[in-house]
Amino acid sequence: MDMESGAKWLADKIKKGRVVVFSGAGLSTESGLQDFRSRDGIWSQVDPAEMASVGVLERRYDEFLEFYKARLYVPESILPNVGHKLIAEWEAKGYVDGIITQNIDRLHQRAGSKKVAELHGSLEPVICHTCGRAGTTEDFLAGKPCRHCGGHLRPSV
Repeated sequence: MDMESGAKWLADKIKKGRVVVFSGAGLSTESGLQDFRSRDGIWSQVDPAEMASVGVLERRYDEFLEFYKARLYVPESILPNVGHKLIAEWEAKGYVDGIITQNIDRLHQRAGSKKVAELHGSLEPVICHTCGRAGTTEDFLAGKPCRHCGGHLRPSV
């Protein structure tokens, strides 16, 4: 079945009942983002038990910052793909009741989806690890400390 006829088939099924979409990295790889668990994924390059820990944020912040800047922050040039757009369209038409995603890239929201539950959090908002106050993405990417307490900024993952 080609993509267009597959989408029409799925849309017809969705019209007949309540549906929640569950998405993961495979959806965003079509937009050009690297996944985590494939042979060439992000976790093949670093140890996830270490790099995804609070310890690296607290003890090796420069490494933590570079990891997020190089691998996880989604440039404006990365756009939602046809899958993100179809899901947002189906949500707007009432065919989809919501989206549960493992992705932290916010491409569902950029496509127009409103009811998105992010299981692993999100790259935004940026918060201070020490005081919990909001920071800015720009300050985080520039390696600047929290404007309130001087603590380390981090994404909300």
